[in-house]
Amino acid sequence: MSSISNDLVHELCKREGFAASGVAPVSASKFEQEYLDWIDDGKHGEMEWLNNNIHVRMNPLELLEGAQSLICVLDRYSDSRTIERDASDGWIARYAVGQDYHKQMKKRLHRVCDSLSEISDDSFRACVDTAPLLEREIAASAGLGAIGKNTLLLEQGIGSWFFIGVIVTTAKLTPSVPNNVNPCQSCTKCIDACPTDAITPFSVDATKCISYLTIEHRSVIDETFHEHMGNWLFGCDICQEVCPHNQHSHSNSSVLPNQAYSSNRSSFRILEVLRWTEEGRREALVGSAMKRAKLFMFKRNALIVAGNILRAEDNEDLKQAVIELSEDKNPVVQTTAKEILEGIS
Repeated sequence: MSSISNDLVHELCKREGFAASGVAPVSASKFEQEYLDWIDDGKHGEMEWLNNNIHVRMNPLELLEGAQSLICVLDRYSDSRTIERDASDGWIARYAVGQDYHKQMKKRLHRVCDSLSEISDDSFRACVDTAPLLEREIAASAGLGAIGKNTLLLEQGIGSWFFIGVIVTTAKLTPSVPNNVNPCQSCTKCIDACPTDAITPFSVDATKCISYLTIEHRSVIDETFHEHMGNWLFGCDICQEVCPHNQHSHSNSSVLPNQAYSSNRSSFRILEVLRWTEEGRREALVGSAMKRAKLFMFKRNALIVAGNILRAEDNEDLKQAVIELSEDKNPVVQTTAKEILEGIS
């Protein structure tokens, strides 16, 4: 065993503000065939990086030579409170309202690595949603919850509003006891609530998922999804908001969100987004993970939301903005604007 104790690891993670930590052994994934089938079925959509480095994704040993343990942390970004959203705005998924979690988590994980390196010759590599790892499987193996029917990590009674971070290390630590309890049992609330039917038990077809469509999809969004996307401008929280484990309780209210992810903003005015310039987009998204979506993607998404709003109410300013974008230089924006105008005529 390593000279590093699990107690020290947990203490360092707690000191950095992580909500929970655990240790998983380095081992091959149990879901390799399911993953390969998911890729073969094209359910990853345009996320081609998921089809790369699969051998590394299936075995973390490929990521760091001599790796023996995986230190896994959870960082809470929201709680069970109900968010009031204006029906004339474009809504933002809770994970993206605050500061960019990649930067927030990685600097803290690096500090944990530095502290451990001071007392050990072992190697440590911090990973936050950038290295090819199956973080949710690792987190479950580290005793931090179980994977639910919406494919998210669920901690019973606490919920799923967490980011996952991993430290791959050559240190041999004592594995935590994994959580093998099915958190969903017969519940199908997430499946029933998904407006695009993207969820089947323990699997999500990304090509139908609103989060994928608004954040990762780079081309024109199929018109059949427009109405179902409602007011979602960036991401979607529906499957999490209906989950029983995310409803208000003493257990989940006792685990507080990290303040770095708090914000008074949960939406954008759609007219504002439709008129963004590149400079305006940058100013609006300073320090945000939303910078992942390019200007043309935000305008495409805003056009779809505008179409849904215009089908319910008259708004000449909004309609005029859509008309103007029907002549936009970007083909995705132009095509989407023309589809919206056809749909509301």
